[in-house]
Amino acid sequence: MKNKFNFLLLDFAISSIFRRGSKNIFIFFVFTLLIFLLSSVLFISNSIKSELDTTLNALPDITVQRLQAGRAINIPTSRINKLLAIDGVKAVIPRVWGYYYFANAGVNFSVVGIDKFDDQYKDLYAKLCDKFDFDKLQDKKSMIVGKGVQKILKSNFYNGYFNFIKPDGSLEKLTIAGVFSDDTKLESNDVILLPMEKARDIFGMSKNEAVDFVIKVPNPVEIPNIAKKIRLLYPDCRVITKEDLSISYQNIFDYKSGLFLALFIISAFTFFMIIYDKASGISSDEKKEIGILKAVGWTIDDVLKEKFYEAFVISFISFITALSLAIFYVYFLNAPLLKNIFIGYSSLKPEFDLPFAFDFQTFAIIFFLTVPIYIAATIIPSWKTASLNADEVMR
Repeated sequence: MKNKFNFLLLDFAISSIFRRGSKNIFIFFVFTLLIFLLSSVLFISNSIKSELDTTLNALPDITVQRLQAGRAINIPTSRINKLLAIDGVKAVIPRVWGYYYFANAGVNFSVVGIDKFDDQYKDLYAKLCDKFDFDKLQDKKSMIVGKGVQKILKSNFYNGYFNFIKPDGSLEKLTIAGVFSDDTKLESNDVILLPMEKARDIFGMSKNEAVDFVIKVPNPVEIPNIAKKIRLLYPDCRVITKEDLSISYQNIFDYKSGLFLALFIISAFTFFMIIYDKASGISSDEKKEIGILKAVGWTIDDVLKEKFYEAFVISFISFITALSLAIFYVYFLNAPLLKNIFIGYSSLKPEFDLPFAFDFQTFAIIFFLTVPIYIAATIIPSWKTASLNADEVMR
């Protein structure tokens, strides 16, 4: 019966919290703020990591670029046949794409040319080819845009169309035939899809040129050997494998994660300083209260239970409040300011929403780093005081 939950002790603990209202309100505010900051940092990091992992899965097996004086230049499509002759190569897809700077909004759009008869290097583009007839888009002078592009264009009074400025200075007006979205918002949010001929026209490219080649290799084990053969066949080309891109993406993420780690350490250090201060002792009023309780017949066990309830109520409500605020801040408000620490403050890409990435381990880490530690910091000094005689405590 002694271990049965005591509602009277809980009621007394809540009353004790209100009796020291100003102090507990301050603890609640600081505790909530720190957990909110820690939670927001981990949520943003998890979301962007999840987005990068999805993006990495969609990367091509091998990308071939032609270099001149260390700068990427257009590559002739006449090289495709020799690349197809390499054992293990399933397909060589010429890509026509590039960045188009929209000065009014200060952003870069990724313009991609699509030929519906080519083997698409992304599942998303294959689905869009089935949904839209790019031959008709060529005739109607139309394009398909990502949601981020549509939002930017609408905010700059381009409702349903956009005027491209071609290399010769003339304008090319294209209407929006459709809007698409994808799991990899970080990559597809700023994309404009055009018929291949129209993309070449906008970039001023001839029909015998491509920006680069994407090579499909069915057997991943053969990718390194095929990459070596391509380098020997065309020494003026840079050959980039999926693994190379994966390492590059991971390095960027790890570097940015260092900023998050620094913020996390600062928040955790501040939290543990508060815990250390609380664990170093309790106030004279609290000592006097414990002495009175012991004098009227409370046992050490009763005192510790009451202090446990008191600490748990404050810490758990703070935890739930902070977690709710962090979820709202990151996934509904899209983490203003904090998100920019990771992706940078440059406005050269349209905004994208952070995907919700539920990670039970993250919730567990935040909980066990805060609530139990605060409860322990409250109970330990209370136990030391409750172990003394009542008259010794009240003196």
